[in-house]
Amino acid sequence: MIEVRNIKKRFGNHEVLKGVTFSIEKGEAITIIGTSGGGKSVLLKHLIGLIAPDSGEVLVAGENIDRMNERQLLKVRRRFGMLFQGAALFDSMTVAENVGFVLDREQKMTPAEIAKRVEEVLTLVNLNGTQKKKPSELSGGMRKRVGLARAIAYRPEILLYDEPTTGLDPIASDMIDQLIIRVVEETKVTSIAVTHDMRSARRIGKRILMLHQGKIYTDQKPDDLFKSEDPIIHRFVNGIADLKETSL
Repeated sequence: MIEVRNIKKRFGNHEVLKGVTFSIEKGEAITIIGTSGGGKSVLLKHLIGLIAPDSGEVLVAGENIDRMNERQLLKVRRRFGMLFQGAALFDSMTVAENVGFVLDREQKMTPAEIAKRVEEVLTLVNLNGTQKKKPSELSGGMRKRVGLARAIAYRPEILLYDEPTTGLDPIASDMIDQLIIRVVEETKVTSIAVTHDMRSARRIGKRILMLHQGKIYTDQKPDDLFKSEDPIIHRFVNGIADLKETSL
């Protein structure tokens, strides 16, 4: 579904990505971990064509998106849904209007069909009955769940999650993890999550990619990664600081 070939990206004198390569199969669920400022969000933006690499290639369903114009990119982005770090809901809109925003904008469905789809996805995230509420009336966890409902409302093939559990208490985080797992299982969507939450990374990804010093340092199954004796991996997943280590 997605293939990243040796992409490099520099901002001024700062080289963020130094040759990132990996591939993701259709229906696969992966998580990407790494230090703050290490390029994880920059990498996500490359996948949907918001940023073009200085060199290398990004292929989505076999198509090189780096050679596309904006109109072509819009068609590719239609394959993606995204749960933003802060949910990114429209404060002036109701829950139903937020979830159905893209469907309404595309004008391919009747209001009744949109309402039905909104109800379906809100039920999937255990929020049916909140359609008339505003985001300000919801807890942080509920806003994240509304964001997830909006991301899946138009049936994307690929879902991106940018720090899906950031700012949530352990119970709300657990619910988001369970919902992400349910969405992957029920919709067969390809799932890519960037996270600092090691419990979440272990649960929602069938593979974990660790971005370190601008490259994919390791690509392993969760159980193997968390048992790793590699000092860089071990310190990161267990939250152990090494004041002598300047590369982390």
